[in-house]
Amino acid sequence: MMPHDRKILRQHTRQNQNQNTNPRRPRFSNNHYHTRMGSNSKADPISLTFHDSCLRMSDVQLLHGPHWLNDQILSFYYEYLAHMKYKTNSDLHFIAPEITQCMKYMGDQELKQLLDQSNTTGKPFIFFALNDNESTDAGGTHWSLLVFSRPEKTFYHFDSYGNNNTGNSLELMNKIKELLGARMAKFRPMRCLQQANGYDCGIHVICMTDHIADYLNRYEVLDGLPTLHIDTVKAKRTELLKLILSLGGKG
Repeated sequence: MMPHDRKILRQHTRQNQNQNTNPRRPRFSNNHYHTRMGSNSKADPISLTFHDSCLRMSDVQLLHGPHWLNDQILSFYYEYLAHMKYKTNSDLHFIAPEITQCMKYMGDQELKQLLDQSNTTGKPFIFFALNDNESTDAGGTHWSLLVFSRPEKTFYHFDSYGNNNTGNSLELMNKIKELLGARMAKFRPMRCLQQANGYDCGIHVICMTDHIADYLNRYEVLDGLPTLHIDTVKAKRTELLKLILSLGGKG
């Protein structure tokens, strides 16, 4: 998340508070997710701070078993892709999941300010990790991936659970396409590897984001993208744990 993104997100949060709402980062409601503690809590210490992401031990524990992934894990990986793996490719732009969630409820003027100040407007390729939560409160049950390709004038949607999140992705596309200077952009739901259980949607989004970014890094178009291999998904939790440890985190 860029500094301007954080500033506008705080402004949006304050506005919601003034309207007696309860804005929080979107969370998956599941029995395995532990409530996050205060920033100095000994019960849930920080595992890793990486650029604008912060992982607590409860977040990292989600990678150890058959658990849904929360926005903290996805945000961390998007920070890693932006600041390390694809640092030299400024054409690729990764929107933090909590920003994507707030974008769904911003007014046009506020949204335009966010897109302009974060240098999103002119980016050739933009990645949105999309939650199916329909409010700014905690919740949600599914992640999918929306990718805008400016050269192809297309929003590509990748959903590992059929068309479960198509409505939310279309709603976001229609909200932002004119602000991105892509009023005539098409929506294209893509066939992709489907999850074999009810909890791996977040892992699929992480794997698909990396898979697509790597392809765009080489070919600069999304058309012709090969199918993600199941072995990549199976290995990703372990890879993420190793990555967190390699960056100085605790697992």
